Amino acid sequence: MAAGLCRLRYALQWAASPQPTEGAVATPNYGYEKRQKELAKKRKKEDKLRAKADRKAGVLPESEHGQPAETGEGATPETTPPQA
Repeated sequence: MAAGLCRLRYALQWAASPQPTEGAVATPNYGYEKRQKELAKKRKKEDKLRAKADRKAGVLPESEHGQPAETGEGATPETTPPQA
């Protein structure tokens, strides 16, 4: 029950505090942007290393449709009509 009172007190203090004026502009959070950029860079590097390891191990990469991509002599383009 004490936690509920603390939340209520905080809510009342927040409501009583002066609110920002209409002319106030939010400042960009450069730290957040930098962290997101670093995470994207790290993810890209990991994907690259994983693809390189898969190529080295001889694993075929999956196509966009979730099926293994065809490579080598047996690969035929999907746009070619079947021969009779």
